[in-house]
Amino acid sequence: MRGFRWPPPPDSGPRTWGPGPGGPRTGRPALPEPETELVTTPHGVRLERLVTGTGDPVTVFAHGLGQGIATTRPFGSGVNGRKLFFQFRGHGRSEAPPGPWDYLDLARDLRAIADLGGASRAFGASLGAGALCRLLTESPERFDKLVFFLPAVLDEPRGPTARERVTDLLEAVESGVASEVADIVTLELPPAVRNTPAGWAYLRQRLDQLLRDGLADGLATLTDQTPLRQIGDLTAVTAPALVIGCAGDDLHPVEVAERLAVALPQATLHVYDRPGVLWSERADLRDRISGFLNE
Repeated sequence: MRGFRWPPPPDSGPRTWGPGPGGPRTGRPALPEPETELVTTPHGVRLERLVTGTGDPVTVFAHGLGQGIATTRPFGSGVNGRKLFFQFRGHGRSEAPPGPWDYLDLARDLRAIADLGGASRAFGASLGAGALCRLLTESPERFDKLVFFLPAVLDEPRGPTARERVTDLLEAVESGVASEVADIVTLELPPAVRNTPAGWAYLRQRLDQLLRDGLADGLATLTDQTPLRQIGDLTAVTAPALVIGCAGDDLHPVEVAERLAVALPQATLHVYDRPGVLWSERADLRDRISGFLNE
């Protein structure tokens, strides 16, 4: 991968091979992770949780596959009230009960955190969006407002690209070799960001968490599963929903977001014209999510 090496430069600045500017660059290090807690759920799986903010309403945030609390927190930066962030089973410090797991298991994790914290609104990103869909098929009136960010799968399995990425990540984390994990995690970043101070800070934070806590093997089977038997299972959901997709995202096809928005009776769809919106459209994304949830 041209322009990438591990370990990173000590000053977090960009470094490329070959001739070119080489002056010192400074970068802001990643913020230390806040202290989390382990909570016991009614279905017997202890999950890692972080609670921020105060007052009502309460919003629960569900992360993507291989992600976690740290990567989900930016979505709630402008949201009013109390916010519940957690790690699905097999992620972070959450327990990994014997598998295989399915989206019903993930929906139980999500429901438990929401119920224990009194959440009336829910946000789901990628895998978290699928778990939220599965929960809603059982309890369509559970939440007052819903946000789906980059939904990846509904009633049709994900493609080979997603399966390969998850397999590669699990194998790299299992190896414990930082450079191998870094090669996979770097693919989460837009090319223009990969060799910048912000990109290095993100990479350091992700590697610290993944190499410390690992990922459970039970996650591998999720890429072949779907949260819904048929998309019509969502027609009973009447809560206002915001669905956000991105054109050109191979892991989260925009067609999935479009189908989800059509299936939900009270949904609004917004599609960004390119992937990597957490980097290229961060302010707009934050305002769009908080504006919808806070209004």
